[in-house]
Amino acid sequence: MFDLLVKGGTLPDGSIADIAITGDRIAALGQLDAPAVRTIDASGDLVSPPFVDPHFHMDATLSYGLPRVNASGTLIEGISLWGELREIATVDEMVERAVRYCDWAASLGLLAIRTHVDTTPDHLRGVDAMLEVKRRVAPYLELQLVAFPQDGLYRAKNGRGNLIRALDRGVDIVGGIPHFERTMEEGTESVKDVARIAADRGLMLDIHCDETDDPMSRHVETMAAEVTRHGLGVRAAGSHLTSMHSMDNYYVSKLLPLIAESEMTVIPNPLINITLQGRHDTYPKRRGLTRVKEMQALGITVGWGQDCVLDPWYSLGTGDMLDVAFMGMHVAQMTHPAEMARCFEMVTQTNARIMNLEGYGLKVGDLASLVVIDADNPTEALRLRPDRLFVVSRGKVIVERERNDARLSIAGRPGSVRRRFGG
Repeated sequence: MFDLLVKGGTLPDGSIADIAITGDRIAALGQLDAPAVRTIDASGDLVSPPFVDPHFHMDATLSYGLPRVNASGTLIEGISLWGELREIATVDEMVERAVRYCDWAASLGLLAIRTHVDTTPDHLRGVDAMLEVKRRVAPYLELQLVAFPQDGLYRAKNGRGNLIRALDRGVDIVGGIPHFERTMEEGTESVKDVARIAADRGLMLDIHCDETDDPMSRHVETMAAEVTRHGLGVRAAGSHLTSMHSMDNYYVSKLLPLIAESEMTVIPNPLINITLQGRHDTYPKRRGLTRVKEMQALGITVGWGQDCVLDPWYSLGTGDMLDVAFMGMHVAQMTHPAEMARCFEMVTQTNARIMNLEGYGLKVGDLASLVVIDADNPTEALRLRPDRLFVVSRGKVIVERERNDARLSIAGRPGSVRRRFGG
């Protein structure tokens, strides 16, 4: 007897299958006629592996308005506000906000998150807080931590030393922010430095790289070279890469093959990139997103990240990766049916590859984590961002919702309207 049986769901590839779960693993897949302790009827619903977010800032989440609102809406003012907040925020406060966000994220089927943790201040309260959050959410959500020198590896006093201290405390991944160093030369050296640290420690690397509208910010070139030099490959990710939207096409024609050769991955964050970038433009106004389709055409792994929810940089956000993919689909103009399906894959399978998640997927032997979505297929899920009817984490049902049917009476015609109209 299976512990859980999810019957008749439509998988992202369009096939219909039952999924049987024993313990925390998928035990069988196909047309199954076997008893189970519990059966979920997923007929007509999309059953997907859980959503994955490879780029977030959990130490700042749900802090919007503290110490005040970002009036200019710029990246620089957001960094300045966070610089004030991190000095007054307590460990308990950060833990409470982050756990609250993780619970909300899990309710939407988001069960793996990579968060950058500011290592700038000597007190490292953010590191202590996020290590505690990782411990608390471990039963239902995988949390990866990036040692992130927000004010610069070299620009900030003790920037490099504090990053090392954070790694020694158990932070998983090496981060960087070369475009925020004092000079291009120091930015270049910081990329080389953090790549060496990652290689020497056998860790993954995730750099905030060229998050600027300046087309001359070209640290991704150095990053690709260092990733190749150290053989980091898919263990390295370049986050944002927004300067590429303004680079000369001839230069990009050289740059993209270098990125592809390195096998590094790329994480644009469409909600935040289009909000923060282009603030100095009048018209035409740049979109603020890197060259997603062009990179994918060369085989570069590109996934969508959330980045921020209700914090000094972003006044909105829901934690729903379908919102992220929906915005990315629009801004990157990925509206062909195959491209829309790829956008769904970018917040599931692709992001799982970026985070190097083990046991992720819907194959026999994979971790029994999945989402039952009130949609027919991935494209409809993007269009409607519908309810997650069930969320299963490691074999346990952690979320259940009723279908969202609206009762109405119009001109004497009583009936009901489901959100999935036109499906």
